[in-house]
Amino acid sequence: MRIGVIGTGRIGAIHANTLSRHRDVGSLILTDVDPARAQELARRLGETAAPGVDEIFRWGVDAVVITTATAAHAELIGRAARSGLPVFCEKPIALDLPGTLNAIGEVEAAGTVLQMGFQRRFDTGYRGAREAVLSGRLGRLHTVRALTSDRSAPPPAWLPLSGGLYRDTLIHDFDALRWVTGREVVDVYAAGSDAGPAMFREAGDVDTGAALLTLDDGTLATATATRLNGAGYDVRMELAGELDQIVVGLDDRTPIASTEPTGPPAADKPWTGFLERFGPAYEAELAAFVEVVTGLRANPCDGREALQALRIAEACEISRRERRAVALAEIPGRAESAFR
Repeated sequence: MRIGVIGTGRIGAIHANTLSRHRDVGSLILTDVDPARAQELARRLGETAAPGVDEIFRWGVDAVVITTATAAHAELIGRAARSGLPVFCEKPIALDLPGTLNAIGEVEAAGTVLQMGFQRRFDTGYRGAREAVLSGRLGRLHTVRALTSDRSAPPPAWLPLSGGLYRDTLIHDFDALRWVTGREVVDVYAAGSDAGPAMFREAGDVDTGAALLTLDDGTLATATATRLNGAGYDVRMELAGELDQIVVGLDDRTPIASTEPTGPPAADKPWTGFLERFGPAYEAELAAFVEVVTGLRANPCDGREALQALRIAEACEISRRERRAVALAEIPGRAESAFR
């Protein structure tokens, strides 16, 4: 199997390294807006660098992995679909709903595959939480608390391109919430704070955000995020039911300290970022993509699933700006079941 990797930045390099080692992947063709970066990565991996995207399609590949800047995702997804190629794409499909719906439409019209990179679906902890909900271990689920906290702020120049805290960061929590619980979000109320560095205000973004979400079975969920968690990278999900309570992301590297005399000690080596925390999950999602391409399994996270997470993020942005509750029915796009 020959796979084209479009984008060789931080996550693209990691994905290329994973695919280069996969027993069912014969070769890679790498390209990037910075040709020298693609050439250097290709040299290190013993793969081929292409001058540009055109060569990826002209030279012939069996599948495409897209890890470019978000603004290029939708166009590349459409091009791959028209070429009859299966695609793995980092989230999101696009930064707006029209672009997302158009790209999904192209994939569905072509009858091709689009697998989205929501790596938490492949994390051991989140998979265990989903299994606990499905098995009935928790009883009736009444409360879910999700959080994502980055240790340090991203580069200022990147913020205007990110889509904002809800679309860029909390979208992972929204997808995990649907996938773990198997329920749909009915309405949201969101707020944000830009009281941190001025670069967030200048970008029209917030450095910290929170949302209260009501699920279609009455379960209440909260989702919070910040770019400024100096203690370390912290991603957790707590699920409380009438019979039991569980937590994802609580281990000896969780960057949190107890004030109780008999509480656990602070982590010696707290998580530093998402690439370290979710390393095995990133490998697992690409292994799944190879299986999808070879027909060994169904698509574990298609474009419609990504659309629903974006709809929740869109509702949160409207809620934050207009300071009101927003029903998901106000946001275009039909909901699909999270249980597959």
